Amino acid sequence: MFAAHGVPVIDTDVIARQVVRPGEAALDEIRDTFGDTVLDDAGALDRAAMRKLVFADPKLRRTLEAILHPRIQREALRQADEAGGVYQIIVVPLLTESPLRHAMDRILVVDCSEDRQVQRLIARDSESGTQARRMLAAQTSREARLAIADDVIHNDTDLEAVRRQVDALHAAYLKRAKKALPHLPASSR
Repeated sequence: MFAAHGVPVIDTDVIARQVVRPGEAALDEIRDTFGDTVLDDAGALDRAAMRKLVFADPKLRRTLEAILHPRIQREALRQADEAGGVYQIIVVPLLTESPLRHAMDRILVVDCSEDRQVQRLIARDSESGTQARRMLAAQTSREARLAIADDVIHNDTDLEAVRRQVDALHAAYLKRAKKALPHLPASSR
């Protein structure tokens, strides 16, 4: 919805998928660390197998994060440097745990109830309820995410309600950018 306003959106989930494509150094390091069982028949990362492994063992999850997070951070910041725009949105699903947190000017949390999160994980990843709850338990709590938020979008309702929140935040962010960068052209204000 921010992109519809012309805001550059940099998504670290997309970047995370790019850095583990076959032929990328991160995938080679993952294979060397975790073995061939986390690869599919084509040699690509088997994301479901990887999730089961790392969400069952916090040490293995930290090992995977040590491989991926520096690469994801470098690429996100590179894209941000090139993206331009009055402001940018960098989507970081696990921002509270990420070193990218310290590179942000403001933190916007998109929030919903834990039950809704579980429903969405089951629908998105075809996970069991048990696995979805295990995935959520491995993440920072909802309370911790909300504690670092400068702004919150409540995403337990319909899309139109979310759109209204995005529109209001977009207007507020444009005002903040205008104050911070008074030389912006009138068309950006």
